[in-house]
Amino acid sequence: MKVLYFAWLRSRIGRGEEELDPPPDVKTVRDLVDWLRARGPGYAAAFAQASMIRAAIDQDYASLDQPLGKAHEIAFFPPVTGGGGR
Repeated sequence: MKVLYFAWLRSRIGRGEEELDPPPDVKTVRDLVDWLRARGPGYAAAFAQASMIRAAIDQDYASLDQPLGKAHEIAFFPPVTGGGGR
């Protein structure tokens, strides 16, 4: 699956995307976050506060407890705030 990282996640991990093949026990977005966190210090820093991260599965917003199923693409990004313009 393709995993995309945006904003400060990309900065901490050091890349914007990668192709990964997680082990079979990685079944939810939370499982994927936990698995990624164990991949090294950059990942650990990026995913230190999982509650501050949003995810999308195949371009649809997903909760941390959502099953990955046969996802082709997972994106991780910080919360998005809108508006504020005058």
